[in-house]
Amino acid sequence: MLADIEPVNRESTAAIIARQLRDAIMTGSLPPGTQLGETELAARFQVSRGPLREAMQRLVSEGLLRSERHRGLFVIDLEPGDVYDIYSARSAVERAAATRVVRSGDRERVAGILDEAVEAMAHADEQDDPTALTEADLRFHEALIEASGSRRLARMARTLLIETRMCLSALQNTYSKNYQGVDERVTEHNKIIEALRAGDEESMLALLEAHMDDAVQRLAPGTSLHSGAAPGLTRDGVDLA
Repeated sequence: MLADIEPVNRESTAAIIARQLRDAIMTGSLPPGTQLGETELAARFQVSRGPLREAMQRLVSEGLLRSERHRGLFVIDLEPGDVYDIYSARSAVERAAATRVVRSGDRERVAGILDEAVEAMAHADEQDDPTALTEADLRFHEALIEASGSRRLARMARTLLIETRMCLSALQNTYSKNYQGVDERVTEHNKIIEALRAGDEESMLALLEAHMDDAVQRLAPGTSLHSGAAPGLTRDGVDLA
C-alpha cells in the first residue's frame, strides 16, 4: 500500500539560509543598504559558497536583495517609488481578500481573529514594545488574507508583507513624530473589523484603501495612492519612471 509514497525531503541548505536571511532582512538585523559578503556569511553559516549563492539568488528573485555590478549584493533600500509600489500591490491583494471574506458566512469568526491582533497591538503599545507592535500589525493583515481561503492571494502577499515589515519601523516613527501614538492605527484596524462584522463591503474596502494610503503618505510625503502619478522606481540606480 505504501509503495507509491516517496520519502519526505528535508529542507535544503539553501532554503534554510534563504529563510534566515529573509528573517534578518524582515526584522532589520540586516538593514536596508547592507552589503552581503560571501566570505563572512559562509563562515557564519558554516557552509560552502554554493548553497549560500543559491540562497542569495532566491532573495534577489524575491526583490529583497539587489545586485550591483562589480560590487555585490545589497539589501534593498525602499525609495518612495518602492513604498508606493508595495502598498499599491498590497491594496489590490487585501481588497481582493476582504471581498471574499465579507461575502462569506464566516465573518464573525474572522472578526474575532482580527480582534485578537488589534488587542495585541494595543498591549504592545502599553508595553512600549515596537517589535511586538509590528508583529501584531502584520498578523492582522496576514489573518485577513488567510481567511480569504485563496492560496494565490496568500502567496502573492508573502513577499509584500516581508517588505512591509521593513517599512513599519519607519512608519512607527512617523506616528511618534506627529504625537499621535498608536491609537490611530488601532482605530483604523477596529473600523475595518466593524465593517466586516456589519457585512459592509463598500466601507471595508474603502477603509482598507485609506489605511494603505495613509501609510504611503507618511512614508513618502507628497505621494498618494489616490492622486498624482506613481513615483518612479529605480533599478541599479537607473530611474525607471
